[in-house]
Amino acid sequence: MASNTPLSHCGMANWWRFIDVYKRRPEVTHIALHKKHGSIVRLGPNTLSFSDPEAIKTIYGLNKGFVKSDFYVVQQSTVKGHSLPSLFSTTDNDFHLQFRRCVNSAFAMSALVQYEPFVDNTTKLFLKQTEKLYVKGGAKACDFTRWLQFYAFDVIGEITYSKRHGFIEHNEDIDGIVSYLTKLFNYVAPIGQIPLLDRLFLKNPIYLKLSQWGLIDGTMPVAAFARARMAERLPELVQTEKDSSILPTAEKPPALKVQTPDLLSKFLAARSARPNFMTDTLVQTMAVSMAFAGSETTAISLAAVFYYLLRTPRALARLRKEIDDAARAGKFSDYDTGLVTWAETQTLPYLDACIKEAFRLHPAPGLPMERIVPPQGMEIVPGQFVKGGTVVGVSAWVLHRDASIFGEDVEEFRPERWLVDDAADDDETTSKTTEEKREQEEKRIKTMNGHMLQFGMGSRTCIGKNISLLEIYKLVPSLLRRFEIEFDDPNRGWEIVNAWFVKQNNFITRFKVREIVKPESQE
Repeated sequence: MASNTPLSHCGMANWWRFIDVYKRRPEVTHIALHKKHGSIVRLGPNTLSFSDPEAIKTIYGLNKGFVKSDFYVVQQSTVKGHSLPSLFSTTDNDFHLQFRRCVNSAFAMSALVQYEPFVDNTTKLFLKQTEKLYVKGGAKACDFTRWLQFYAFDVIGEITYSKRHGFIEHNEDIDGIVSYLTKLFNYVAPIGQIPLLDRLFLKNPIYLKLSQWGLIDGTMPVAAFARARMAERLPELVQTEKDSSILPTAEKPPALKVQTPDLLSKFLAARSARPNFMTDTLVQTMAVSMAFAGSETTAISLAAVFYYLLRTPRALARLRKEIDDAARAGKFSDYDTGLVTWAETQTLPYLDACIKEAFRLHPAPGLPMERIVPPQGMEIVPGQFVKGGTVVGVSAWVLHRDASIFGEDVEEFRPERWLVDDAADDDETTSKTTEEKREQEEKRIKTMNGHMLQFGMGSRTCIGKNISLLEIYKLVPSLLRRFEIEFDDPNRGWEIVNAWFVKQNNFITRFKVREIVKPESQE
């Protein structure tokens, strides 16, 4: 690396990183360090953080040869003493490529139509339970982040297994899953700064061996739920295979016929299609990882949207007007429950702007997304060669506050930055000038979109991105149609806890039922 690369004040020890992350606000440290030292900051003896937008093309670009660091190995779950590398946590790019090919079609945007009924089922229950628990019978305050996580968990349970965990029905942490995940991420974030420590604790060889022998049960509750759901399906698969005895044993088993097109059925279908690769273990790994990716990050993003809307009355009023105007124009199909379809959300540009702005200001991942430089080394940004084996990464919290990309008011929640400037339409000069202004605005917005890291980037982009978007874009307008939402105490801010994913605590709200706006023809 070039000798003039700036160093942070952290010295040369990874223990500094460990302590900083352990304090649960490392994103604040990283933002401050980049402001002070520039686009490259050394976070440890072999770890560099980049904020230069050019770096993301190199670090996360396709076929660049970068692999994930051991930070992700720490996040691998264990079942009966064995680690389960997932699409998210594997550091093997070839394994990831094969694995993704097996399941990719299940997550395509075109598959969303199959999952929307699952989301609708849970959303209708969520709306009903919100009114029952937080409006009727004394109207108590709601821990909104927790309530949204219950929603996200039950949605992903229904999409994955056609069965909810039961969080919303019971309004409680079923089997302690949420509590377990909180503890796990509190462990993963600091331990991931010195991955060797994981071999002393959760992945201690003695502990894993005892688990293999059945002397202790180290299976996480999410994995136990996934195994139970698989056990409900696998007998069908086994019977199907037995009935197909005319097939030579060397041939692949027939595809499993399942009436419900949930994700587990698709994972089992992939198992039948590619049995030499897609084993029962990998089916379970996918089912388990859906709980991780499908609950924590989606709930965080939903909470961010609502929090910033409540903190920005002007934006909330404009979004409500957009939704109400659409309702009066008869653009919604449901005027009883307030549910909004995915297709209907795509006609609400200000909703889209609000969600993107929340993604920008509060991205779920709160640490640099680490990659290892290929052995031959590489020039990450012009003039800065980095030796092979160095851990490099970009933090979404740093990049999303780059004024050269997002504007000088990067700390402000301003959804309008995602809309083509209205001035381009109202300009009284020549139409050519107006068109040029619009093209300039569209280019600016395209640039912003190209530098958003809330779902990662490149070949390791979150595979569940489209499902998460489906949940978020549907729930936000549905809740706003049904309820007035306000802070329990407007003077009280939330508490941010960065344990790899940046969760919010003390976001307490109250709800009031809102009359659903009807089409003008029915008023």
